[in-house]
Amino acid sequence: MPPPISLGLDFGTESVRAILVDTNGVQRAIATSEYAHGQITETLPGTTEPLPTRYALQSPSDWLDSAAKATRDAIGIAGISPDEIVGIGVDFTSCTMLPTTRDGKPLCELESLKHAPLAWPKLWKHHGALDQTERLNRIARQRNESFLKRYGGTIGLEWFFPKMLETIEKAPEVAEAAEVWLEAGDWFVWQLVGGPAETLTRSTCQAGYKAMWSAVEGYPSLDFCEAVHPELARAVAECLPGIMLSPGERAGLLTREMADRLGLREGTPVSAAIIDAHAAVPGVGAAEPGTLVMVLGTSSCHMLNSNVLSEVSGVAGIVDGGILPGMFGYETGQAAVGDAFAWLRRLLGLVSFDSIAEAAKRLPPGADGVLCLDWMNGCRTPLMDGGLRGAFTGLGLEHGPEHLYRALMEASAFGLRWIVELLRDGGVAIDRLVATGGLPHHNRAIVEVYADVLGLDIEIHPSTQGPAVGAAVLGMMAAGANTSGFQTVIEAATAMASVRDGKQDIVRARPEQTLLYNPIYQKYRRMAAHTCTAS
Repeated sequence: MPPPISLGLDFGTESVRAILVDTNGVQRAIATSEYAHGQITETLPGTTEPLPTRYALQSPSDWLDSAAKATRDAIGIAGISPDEIVGIGVDFTSCTMLPTTRDGKPLCELESLKHAPLAWPKLWKHHGALDQTERLNRIARQRNESFLKRYGGTIGLEWFFPKMLETIEKAPEVAEAAEVWLEAGDWFVWQLVGGPAETLTRSTCQAGYKAMWSAVEGYPSLDFCEAVHPELARAVAECLPGIMLSPGERAGLLTREMADRLGLREGTPVSAAIIDAHAAVPGVGAAEPGTLVMVLGTSSCHMLNSNVLSEVSGVAGIVDGGILPGMFGYETGQAAVGDAFAWLRRLLGLVSFDSIAEAAKRLPPGADGVLCLDWMNGCRTPLMDGGLRGAFTGLGLEHGPEHLYRALMEASAFGLRWIVELLRDGGVAIDRLVATGGLPHHNRAIVEVYADVLGLDIEIHPSTQGPAVGAAVLGMMAAGANTSGFQTVIEAATAMASVRDGKQDIVRARPEQTLLYNPIYQKYRRMAAHTCTAS
């Protein structure tokens, strides 16, 4: 019998990827389909009215259309029958969320609300809730809310409740029409398996990291929500239906309608969703504690499993079993990595960095005095402040584009070093670093700079699609042990995604470079402190 195959659907910022992986870890096919509307940041589809600054929206129809195309393309490339696919896993950007009616219809698809920006899904990088985030944090601190301890003392700008409150205050007609608020990953799984709102699956991963939910306390209390805004309390009480399930647990079976649309078999088991970056942990076979998995793409997200629970200030989330069962999952991240490089490339008028890459490599640590602060989209960890902005300093007439490029790479590495130091100082061990995502394969130089700045070796996982593979691992878990042969997600991750000893691609840190970077890193920290004080 051929080995069972699982489908992983990986929803990114610009596109969705469909990957087919069997129980032996063979990637049978991968296909990508870009969203027709991409990131909606300038105007809503069919309108010319400019969106406010800091808005980043998406179209739910794009998610369905692109998933269908990518899935059909992957099946065609693999040359398999849909009957050979035994499970479906879904990972999604987070917190990307939307309001819907009770039957799951997105409010942006209602004729009466299609021109209301906040009726559309708010992408993870949507930063319109600055005032609301500040108030949530102020009141939570005044009340000494217990959930703050799990999130480094700060509610993030990109999270679920700030986006809900933003809609309540800025678009009350949308908030009044909203019957269900949910993460996009949960919405997509709901579309796959159907059913009433009361039984829709909510991922403990998404809720735990982005909506301050815990298995012990649930969501933030209605008393807290009432203190923030009465309508927020009403929405939490009435508009968050569903059943909490962990990634890998079966959310339901694929409906006939969605099976026809995706070209799959009706009744295929579907896993509860997982945050895209978190899926990279099983996706690179990193099942052991102490391994920091870095998903480097548009932004970066770093996940770490540990046997230790430590309240580390500035960490974006600490969730018991939030990544893999039986361990405490720590999440940190940097808000702009690939996005920052794309911004610099556009600013310099370059098609690619190829023309300056070699010149940048020849520069000494410190880019001949040019220093960058990499907060082009705010600072996620450790300051949790989306309102902060980046900077370049030390520029002179002798500097060229290569200096800016080198300084930006170094700034990204300095931000990562700050995060690693933060965790270690908090008593959380980091023994191994694994990089995945598209960026390490497209730009090895940045991983080399990372290794030198940290003074640590970094393993580049061979798959460019760690989250997608992780989603496939979870899809295999949803299929059940009788079908897959795997009793635990750790077994599945090891078999489907790990790299054999001696076959790893490891970027070695150069001690002499690390010594040169140490004082420059301290300058970066002083620049960061000055910028925070000035803002």
